[in-house]
Amino acid sequence: MTKRKWGIALLFIVCFIGLAGCSGKTAGDNEPEKKAAEEKSKEDKTKEEAKAEEQAKEEEKKEEIKPVVVNVIDPDAKTVLKTFSPAEMGFGEDDEKYKADLSQWAKEIARGTDTIKGYDQRMTLDKIGPDGNIIKGQPEIILEESELVDRIFAASVSGGDVELPLYVSESGYDPADVPHLGEVIVASYSTNFNSGVAGRTKNIELSAEAINNIILGEGDHFSFNTTVGPSDEAHGYQPAEEAINGKLVMGIGGGICQTSSTLYNAVDKVGVSYVEKHHHSVTVGYVPKGRDATVSYGGKDFRFENTTGIPLLVKANFGNGVLTIEIRTAKKYEGMLKKAV
Repeated sequence: MTKRKWGIALLFIVCFIGLAGCSGKTAGDNEPEKKAAEEKSKEDKTKEEAKAEEQAKEEEKKEEIKPVVVNVIDPDAKTVLKTFSPAEMGFGEDDEKYKADLSQWAKEIARGTDTIKGYDQRMTLDKIGPDGNIIKGQPEIILEESELVDRIFAASVSGGDVELPLYVSESGYDPADVPHLGEVIVASYSTNFNSGVAGRTKNIELSAEAINNIILGEGDHFSFNTTVGPSDEAHGYQPAEEAINGKLVMGIGGGICQTSSTLYNAVDKVGVSYVEKHHHSVTVGYVPKGRDATVSYGGKDFRFENTTGIPLLVKANFGNGVLTIEIRTAKKYEGMLKKAV
């Protein structure tokens, strides 16, 4: 029995060792597969990381290559008036058309349209009030259109902000001179009218009052329409004959052209430079032929620049069928006046 027991025990041990050997062999056989799986996992992970990195770089490039835009800024309000996309408008491909489009927009923003008021503003001259104090007008404002186009075009390369090139001109006189500007008459002109014609007489009177005591500083621009304003019923003007398309017809404000023509003949004796001047379509009787200056609010205007080198004062005297306009200055400036050539 003892030998048999040992034999069974020995057989059991051998089988156990065999099983252990079989088990070790199986584990060893799976090792390469595990390694291959791990390598593939690492490779897949590397590819995913590379793909993610590539996508990130593409996104960065898209962010870096942002479209070029130019913002036009109002220098006072600090607001954006217009944003241009140069590439979309032909910059770099058709610069001539691009500049033409910019010029058209600059013209509209400067001079205005039927629906939008432009930045350009004619000077409203200061005036001496009945009490001797100065009634302030408004400065001249000019938006330089060509300069604006050049600024936008230059900025179209890399984009950015461009401010409107606005130039403001105040009246060119010393307030201390105002009490003395009426001392000397340097030019004068008179015209006659029929005081029995009520409407025309009233219109001449109102327009004469509007230009009376206007201060013309050195370099100032005078506009008859801006100074006198609308010649309509709301401002007291009455029906009277006026020249339209070669005919005399009844219209509100008829007669104000006699005031503008009388002023023209007065300032023509001193060294002013004309900016705008028009003749009537018919011959008028109150000034010699070719010596008239017709006006129409919102249309034809009489404009000039004071290039005499000194400040001037406009005086309009009305009464007894006579309109006289005098151009005066301070005595100290009399000898410095640049006379008309």
